Amino acid sequence: MKWPCLIAAAAALLSGIASAAEIKVLSTQATEQSYRELLPLFEKASGHKVTTIFTGTLDADKRVAAGEQYDLLIMAQSSIDAHVKGGKVVQGSRVDLARSGVAVGVKAGAPKPDISSVDALKRTILNAKSIGYSTGPSGNYVLTLFERLGVADQVKPKLKQTATGVFVGSIIASGDVEIGFQQVSELSQHPGVDYVGPLPAEVQNYTTFSSGILSNAKEADAARALVRHITSPAAAAVFRKRGMEPGGS
Repeated sequence: MKWPCLIAAAAALLSGIASAAEIKVLSTQATEQSYRELLPLFEKASGHKVTTIFTGTLDADKRVAAGEQYDLLIMAQSSIDAHVKGGKVVQGSRVDLARSGVAVGVKAGAPKPDISSVDALKRTILNAKSIGYSTGPSGNYVLTLFERLGVADQVKPKLKQTATGVFVGSIIASGDVEIGFQQVSELSQHPGVDYVGPLPAEVQNYTTFSSGILSNAKEADAARALVRHITSPAAAAVFRKRGMEPGGS
């Protein structure tokens, strides 16, 4: 999608907004790069200013539970739903942005392991000297995957989990781990990492990332305008180029 089309789409979506607002957003990191690319067009077209905190799932949950004030929350769909049940996110405000599968990466220049089949992936996991994973949805999934593949006990001593908000790509690039698992959108373009590819289809797991209006939002209408912008048809290409599928599951 060419930028003039995206700008025009943003202007159409934002028409009718009366005055500029300061929107506060709390977001996990899977959608960060796409969001960052789309945000300047929104600010230019709307006149709104957006302040965003990007952090890990555990920290985001802690901030929401503590009652910190934000207008918009972007997290995994399951987390948004949990916060709706807990009264922290407005019922009916969830909008699915995009979904991402789990991928494998190695340090730039290192040999790329074979993950072309489930058996090949299992061998790669067993042969790896060290394995990185996150505290987010992808990390939770790969632990269940190791159980499913029957390798959990063998790989347990080799596992290194990043702190909340720390990209797995950072410990791959530094050489702290030989291979790492994280969302495609977070791993595929991380500096110092060679992207190996997504998990085989038979064991792939997709996480949908969604937005929700916080119950203590001060700029709910402006936040909804931001959501319309980042879910517009014109914005879909920005998510796709980072390995995400626009919309939900």
